[in-house]
Amino acid sequence: MSQFFKDSISVSPEIIKSKANGTVIFKFTADEKGEIKKLVIYYADDAILAPPLIAALKKSNHKWLVPDNEKFHDFILSFAISFVPPAAGAPSPQKGLYNFYQKRKPIVSTNQVPLDNVTLLPSVVVNYNLD
Repeated sequence: MSQFFKDSISVSPEIIKSKANGTVIFKFTADEKGEIKKLVIYYADDAILAPPLIAALKKSNHKWLVPDNEKFHDFILSFAISFVPPAAGAPSPQKGLYNFYQKRKPIVSTNQVPLDNVTLLPSVVVNYNLD
């Protein structure tokens, strides 16, 4: 599934322009047909990071395997998003990165998120080019 997400995620121009990077953690529930029924953003370093990941998750419908004898199953999936550092001699992204961190709006869960039987999936690392 990691390759599926790497192929399915389109980093938005807004993310590239703001040099956004960080982590997004989702908890979602899939039914016995592998279709996503519920989706919760458990944590995101910034709200700007979530939309392309949600779009990729929607493309993953009917791909989730639910253990036998279960009608629904919960999954936790984290994404780490960052840009590829520019080559030597290229303008430094340091100022843009600082501005992103100064203006970011994190999404955090203020209530506990109940976890029944849950599968923690491997993190998906997404790297994008600044140009």
